[in-house]
Amino acid sequence: MGDHTATGNLQLHHNPVFDVSLNVQGGSNCIDDDGRPKRTGTVWTSSAHIITAVIGSGVLSLAWAMAQLGWIAGPIVMVLFSFITYYTSTLLAACYRDPVTGKRNYTYSDAVRSNLGALQVKFCGSVQNVALFGISIGFNIAAAISMAAIQRCNCNHKSGGKNPCHINNNPYMIAFGISEILLSQIPNFDKLSWLSIVAAVMSFTYSGIGLALGIAKVAENGKIKGNITGITIGTVTPFQKMWRTFQALGNIAFAYSYSIILIEIQDTIKSPPSEYKTMKKATLLSLTLTSIFYILCGCMGYAAFGDLSPGNLLSDKGFHNPYWLINIANAAIVIHVVGAYQVFVQPIFALVEKTAAKVFPDSQFITKDIKIPIPGFGVYNLNLCRLVWRTFYVFITTLISMILPFFNDVVGFLGALVYWPLTVYFPVEMYIAQKKVPKWSRKWIFLQIISLSVLVIALAAAAGSVTGVVQNLKTYKPFKTSS
Repeated sequence: MGDHTATGNLQLHHNPVFDVSLNVQGGSNCIDDDGRPKRTGTVWTSSAHIITAVIGSGVLSLAWAMAQLGWIAGPIVMVLFSFITYYTSTLLAACYRDPVTGKRNYTYSDAVRSNLGALQVKFCGSVQNVALFGISIGFNIAAAISMAAIQRCNCNHKSGGKNPCHINNNPYMIAFGISEILLSQIPNFDKLSWLSIVAAVMSFTYSGIGLALGIAKVAENGKIKGNITGITIGTVTPFQKMWRTFQALGNIAFAYSYSIILIEIQDTIKSPPSEYKTMKKATLLSLTLTSIFYILCGCMGYAAFGDLSPGNLLSDKGFHNPYWLINIANAAIVIHVVGAYQVFVQPIFALVEKTAAKVFPDSQFITKDIKIPIPGFGVYNLNLCRLVWRTFYVFITTLISMILPFFNDVVGFLGALVYWPLTVYFPVEMYIAQKKVPKWSRKWIFLQIISLSVLVIALAAAAGSVTGVVQNLKTYKPFKTSS
């Protein structure tokens, strides 16, 4: 395990929260077959890691997705995505070890390289790069929406609901960007062990509050809102209904996109029994619990608001009371994404910085560290390349967030972009290559049908999200609009 690498392709680096599953004591009995510390992970620790990885800000858009699909299609689609994710995750888990040599793959990219070769690794790296860049933008939008929601909630409370409380999100996006520029200069900030634990606690806090408020709202209404076919024609046009339905598929896909770290989670598991058997059980358990939680969150939000279900359950036109509880939930979102942003952008930072050092090994700008003594903290190594490049990256993602601050459209597009290649295409192709599944056999045809079907769904979801952006841009004025 350990540090992330960036040797021409991008690999998501090891998440420090996984370290709880490693035994680092010395002694010959504490070394695994690859010379690394004995792994001690179980079904329970692996399930906990998966649940922590899956449940995030994507849960906030599920009520909106349900509103587009309705009471029948909504839960069915969630169960379908859960089944596909489980099945392809088991295919991916089978690629953890080489079936002949028993050699381990420590990351997703390692598995792609050993099973599919260098060309596919480059494709995989490109998808990861674009996805992580998009996620950076999504985090900025989510943080700004939640910070503005806290101010709006307090404003509504003080005015008794009489003040429309229009809040401009842009100052919050800028504040988020400045904070990320500062954090990006802290060495190894992304590897602080408590960072992942805090992120996990925060994600459960806000998603749990969202579910509880949905249940309370339904009880307060005294009835269940919504209908069988989703948002009614009249509330939206038939054209909007179609594209929003596609976009909803992307939102749900984003909520289930976690395959990228599955191999790393599997690398914490002890054997015997085989890591594959343990991972299969952990995936079934975690996805079952996650799906129940997702369906409850989506259904309760839809039951509470019906056609008017907000794009982000804890802000926008969602809950207003009790204002202090909603503020806690939105604060939890902000804390979560501030830390998560750094964890997700580190591979991109490392890729550019290591590539630059390789291409220009004699450049003082790239390689020289300027030592700055900080009283009480020791010496800080300031690298000018790191300062300029990381500041530029955060600036660009913040600028794009301000130009396109559409939470559901961005989440839907990311789901469409990430889900098919990383959750379906690569696991299917690696499994076929590793197990030498004959072309046109029943198994091969079945796997290709799954892959092709999800690709079609992903393309439709991407088209729906892009259409949503185009529609929103007709009425949105960048840098001016208040919400």
